[in-house]
Order: sequence, then C-alpha cells, then structure tokens
Amino acid sequence: MKLQKITVFALIAIALLLITAGCTQPAATTPTTTGAPAASAAPIKELRIGYQPSTHQMAEITAMNKGWWAQDLAPLGVQNVSDKVFPTGAPEMAAMLSGDIDVAYVGAAPVLSAVATGLDAKIVAGVNTQGSDLVIRNDLNYTSPQNLKGLTIATFPAGTIQDTVLRNWLQQNNLTPDKDVILKGMNPGDAVTAIIAGKVDGVFLPTPSPSVVVNQGKGKIVVRSGEMYPNHTCCVLVVSGKLIREHPEIVRQIIKTNDKAVAFNLANTDEAAAIFADKTGAKLEDVKASLKEWDGNWASDPNIIVAPVLDYAKIQYNLGYIKKSLTQADLFDLSFYQKN
Repeated sequence: MKLQKITVFALIAIALLLITAGCTQPAATTPTTTGAPAASAAPIKELRIGYQPSTHQMAEITAMNKGWWAQDLAPLGVQNVSDKVFPTGAPEMAAMLSGDIDVAYVGAAPVLSAVATGLDAKIVAGVNTQGSDLVIRNDLNYTSPQNLKGLTIATFPAGTIQDTVLRNWLQQNNLTPDKDVILKGMNPGDAVTAIIAGKVDGVFLPTPSPSVVVNQGKGKIVVRSGEMYPNHTCCVLVVSGKLIREHPEIVRQIIKTNDKAVAFNLANTDEAAAIFADKTGAKLEDVKASLKEWDGNWASDPNIIVAPVLDYAKIQYNLGYIKKSLTQADLFDLSFYQKN
C-alpha cells in the first residue's frame, strides 16, 4: 500500500511538470504574421530584390531610383537595399532557391516550378496583369491562329508565363506546340535580335520588347496576351519564407512601397519611362510606345490573382512542367496585403 501511494504521488508530480512545460514552451515553429518581428529574429542588414527588365516591373525600378526602398525600410532596421536584374524567371527563382535574393518581382509561372521543387517562399502581392504581345514579321499574313501553323515563334523559356500562356492558347486553337508551331525559348534580347535578323517568324514577349520590334519596322502586333487569356496574371511579388516568419513588418512595408511606386508611375508616366530606360538601357521612345500600346495593368491586390495562378498550376501540371498539384496555401500568404 505504501509503495502504491508513492507511485501515485510520483505520477501526479510528473503530470504537473509536463503541463507546466507545455504552457511555457515557446511556439518557435509557428509563422509570425502579426506585424511584429519574431523575438529571436536577427536584424536584416541587407535586403536583396530580384527583377526583370520589363515595364511590368517598373515599380521596383522607380522605388530604387527614388531611394524609397532604403528610405522606407531603414526605420525597420534594414541598412542596405540592393537589386539584381535577371533575363527571365527561371534564373531568378534559382537565385531565390539558393538564398541569393530575398524578394522577387517575377512571373507567376516560374514561382510554381520553384515551389514544387522546394522553394520556401510565398506570393504576397500582385505586380501586373496581361502585358505581352505576339509579334510576327510584316510579310506574314494573320487572320486567325491557324496562320501560325509552320511558323517558328521565340518566347521565354519553358515554365515561364509567356511560354505557359502561349502553349495553352495554341492548344485551345487546335495547334500542337513544337509540332504545328515551333517554340524557341529565348531571353527577350535574343528573341528581339532573332526576329529582326529573320531567324524566327515571330516573338511572344512582355513589354517593351514588342514595341522594339515594331519601331524598327520588323514586325506587327497581331494578338495581345489578354486576348489569349483575359485578365491573366503575369508578374507577382514573392518574398522568402524566412522574411515572412521573422520580419513580417518588412514584408508589409515592401508592399506599401511598391504601391507608392505604382501610384507615382501612373501619375508621372513620362518620368517613370525615363527612369526605366536609364536603368535598363532601353530606348526611351520604345518604352513610351509600349506603355501606350500595352493591354497590361499594374495591380497589387493578391486576392484577385489567386484563381488565375491556380489555373496556371493546373496548366503546368498538365504540360508536365510540375510533378505535383499545388494549392493556394502552398503558393500564397494573403495576410499582408491591405487595401489603402
């Protein structure tokens, strides 16, 4: 009987210790999205942003030129903000996978491939919708997609937005990509050079590249991407999972700074075009023309792009670009965006 009492008391004591430990143990693995940095988070000394030389992503370039990235993030402890240009989304996502950039302005499609292969990051805001054009040589006739049969079209490499939208549109029009229409994956500069030199019959590229071809008298715009896929998402704003968990206040400010730059670009289009041309080396007249001609729109609300991005995920799965189905939870964190 005495031994039984000792055993009972011992079990009660152990249970109390376990309950106490459970109540006081910090939830270190729970993502922090309350707007305050995680208690153990190390300060961010440098924030590294990736972007591409397209008018789709002009907000990043404007914010950098105006010094807004550094100015707005300095009160949050960020000592330096740098950016790096990438020709297309695949190398940009590779840089994010390797930890070389923290934030990416990038097409939604390359994000899918990266997340499907282990990228720890989320889409927290949109950047733009539509804004790519199919340009063919001036001597070619075009009245319907069937006129493209037998042609060679240069576009961004496999797994990008342009590649995904174009392939899907061709299939919808009973054309088999790489059989009826040959697609060549190229960087925008190489694709423009190819059509100007007569090495390809057409290009499908984001602005301002279509205007470069048209202004040189080497092609004509025959289909805009919004006609291929109405109101489709193009570029998105992606941040690393580490930044989301440890510095949610920085993520929120990134979105606010982006919105400030978009507002400036809309109100001061000529100055924004000049900033873009100076940064990228593009001709100012091509940039201005592209902003007048494009069917795109700068839009940051991520809630309106969830459905198109999930549709891309289905398309890429069917094309064999990704080997697993992706959900909204895999791709998005909608908690940071706040309408002004």
